[in-house]
Amino acid sequence: MSRPLLFLDVDGPLNPYAAKPEKRPAGYTTIRVPQDSGTPEEQRGLSRRRRPLRVWLNPEHGQALLRLDFELCWATTWMDDANRWIAPVLGLPELPFVDFGDALFQDRPDGVHWKTRPLVDYANGRGFAWVDDEQSDLDQVYVTAHHRGRGLLHHVNPRIGLREDDFQALSDFARSLDTSRAVG
Repeated sequence: MSRPLLFLDVDGPLNPYAAKPEKRPAGYTTIRVPQDSGTPEEQRGLSRRRRPLRVWLNPEHGQALLRLDFELCWATTWMDDANRWIAPVLGLPELPFVDFGDALFQDRPDGVHWKTRPLVDYANGRGFAWVDDEQSDLDQVYVTAHHRGRGLLHHVNPRIGLREDDFQALSDFARSLDTSRAVG
């Protein structure tokens, strides 16, 4: 049987963007990502003057993620750009990503996060954990109602990013899935 999926958001869990802007967290490195936008006219005009996006990443997180018993998958607005900018800094291989398509940033009237349905669809009944800084109880209710497998929605504080206790919770969840597969 295949390993469960670990859906990874970048901003919040891996990039603690809400930390004090003048104080990079210990163990993190800074990368600057150009902010390219849409049309050629925009790229020639305003976006040329935009400052690069500051991203803080902890290179140790890559090995910690690889040690978990999950198949890693990007679940971020970065989509495939995470393979270009984030994965190399963390020492991760190229990962699959969820293409959010028309759901990207689309508010739902029921208050469920716009990522939730696409993640449940992508998992297609497979167990998964989703690390993000934006889930709510409504997302857990949706996952419980619409997903055939088990799903862990693990909130990460965007001021501090992933910590050892987060990795432990993910490891415990993967182990519990492995135990239930062996019993079932």
